[in-house]
Amino acid sequence: YPSGNLAIIITGEKDQHSLIVQEDELRTTKIRALFQSDGRSTCYYRNGDEWINLSTQGGQYLDQAGNRVRRWMWPNLSPEPHVPLSPIFISLNRHVGVRILAQDKIFVSFLAMGRQAKFNMGTRVQVSTSQLPPAAQLGEDELLLLAFRVRILQLFDRMRGCLNFPSGEQWNKMQPPMYLITQAVKILELCMAADISNELRSSIKAIVNA
Repeated sequence: YPSGNLAIIITGEKDQHSLIVQEDELRTTKIRALFQSDGRSTCYYRNGDEWINLSTQGGQYLDQAGNRVRRWMWPNLSPEPHVPLSPIFISLNRHVGVRILAQDKIFVSFLAMGRQAKFNMGTRVQVSTSQLPPAAQLGEDELLLLAFRVRILQLFDRMRGCLNFPSGEQWNKMQPPMYLITQAVKILELCMAADISNELRSSIKAIVNA
């Protein structure tokens, strides 16, 4: 961002890659969106609530109260007649926008200081809904423990920054290590797949994004 805060992170492992959008704030790792090359993606409101959720089968759009505004299935996975997806455009903040046109046309745009970067995170995933493997799920206690572990590691990293830069002018601008960002993203992925309450899911998001 023009402020110097990290806006977009792209990670890759083997044939998979992810794009993470962070909020334009100091001393935070708040995630505003996560896009994955396997067809799963999520956008969040500024307060951490889920905004848009995409899967290999389709997607849904929620308002800030958690009510479903729109739901759709990707055409290649739905043999029955269905309401087509109307193009969706949202602004995560003044610099980052998301446009969803089709399963393989999901664009993340970054605009700042007269320059633009655009990423297509769409993919054409051919998966039969009857052949989907069951998602590996963890219990509520395990998810909470993982979230608190990441939070503790984040605090230790902050403490090291305080010791190395006592004035606070430099460590306030330092980004957390990549492995902590990756672990936070993986916990959010597990929460999406787990059969837990919305309250617990929100609590875990707040812990890792604190």
